[in-house]
This record gives sequence, structure tokens and C-alpha cells, in this order.
Amino acid sequence: MIPPERPMVLPSVMSADMTALGGQLGELCAAGAQVFHVDVMDGHFVPNLTVGPDFAAAVARSVRPHGGLVDVHLMVERPGYLLEAFAPHADAISIHAEADPHLHRLLGEIRRLGCAAGIAINPGTPIDFVTALVGAVDYVNCMAVNPGFAGQSFIPTTPDKVARLRTELPGEVWIEVDGGIAPGTLPAARDAGASWLVSASAIFGAEDPVGAYRRLAELAG
Repeated sequence: MIPPERPMVLPSVMSADMTALGGQLGELCAAGAQVFHVDVMDGHFVPNLTVGPDFAAAVARSVRPHGGLVDVHLMVERPGYLLEAFAPHADAISIHAEADPHLHRLLGEIRRLGCAAGIAINPGTPIDFVTALVGAVDYVNCMAVNPGFAGQSFIPTTPDKVARLRTELPGEVWIEVDGGIAPGTLPAARDAGASWLVSASAIFGAEDPVGAYRRLAELAG
């Protein structure tokens, strides 16, 4: 996967209507969505339990015929145990800096499995955790909420953190902002240097998810 040429909005399917998933994803692909975000939670690293590899496979089957890509975000303890299960259904995988002490090894394994390798950092995690991994990482997922639940408020200091990351990282490493992305928060994240802007409830919680996606995509530019 090559770095994105322009900022783009990633619908996060954790807030999708699971009874109409294929239809919703197909409509979003037709509206221009190119990358879809799958949040995986284990009930240990974060206080919530979500989906497994079969769900990621269902998302991939829905979007890949339209040219869509899948970004898997592993909010789990010891993510290395899950990489081989998710990699066939993913184009990019991010693991948390706080979840495993062997990050270089795991990032190398993600690349070996054919996916872009990402590091996610919680709001309270310093950016030094990321800058030490330059050369091993393709993108950084800068959490704008404490992970675990959709619908949380965007932490207002996030753009400052993104701007510091953008200064410290090589240009080929792109930045993802995950959590609280909505019309009122997206521009600040975009202007700070984010290329991937993950939105869950602002899209799927809207009466018209496709219209909500289009509005965010226009703001992303």
C-alpha cells in the first residue's frame, strides 16, 4: 500500500448496521469511500468486545470488488497472536504501542504478511513511542479518544499531537486520526497533517450515512 495522496475519510464499521452491512458498505463505495476501518476489541486491552476475523472477511468481501481496502485496528493484548488470522482480510493493520513490548518484531511480521504496518497510540502515550520505530512503521494511528467505544468526544489537544508527529516523522509515514471525527473536528485534524480520518458514529449514526460520509469527504478535501 502506498501513502495516500490526499486526506480521506475511513468509515469505521463498528457503528454500522450489522443486519445491512453489505448494502451499507456498497453504497459508501459508490459514494467514493476507498478504505474501511475495522475495530477489533478483546475486552481486556479495552473495556469492550467486538469482532473477529470472520467479520473482517465479510467487510473485505463487500468492499474489495469495488476496489476498497480494509484497515484493521487491533485493540487487543498480545496482538501478535491474531496477525495471521486477520492479515488475509486486511490491507493495513495497526497494533497498539501499549499492548506488546516487541513492536519491531510485530511490525515486521505485519509487513511479511503483506499489509501496511501501523502503530496506534492512546491519547496519553507520548510520541516518543512512535519516533523510535521510524523505518519499521508505515502509518501512525493517533487516537483522539480513549479507545473502546464509539461516540466519544474528540480530545481537543489531538491536533497539536498530530502536528508534532507530522514534524517528527518522514513524509512517507502517514498519520491516521481515530475517534470523534465529525464535521466540527475533521478540519483541525486534517490541517495538522492527518491523511486518514476515521469516523464511526458521525457516519453510521446519521439518518443518511451516505450523505454524512459525503459531507466529511468534502471537508477532507
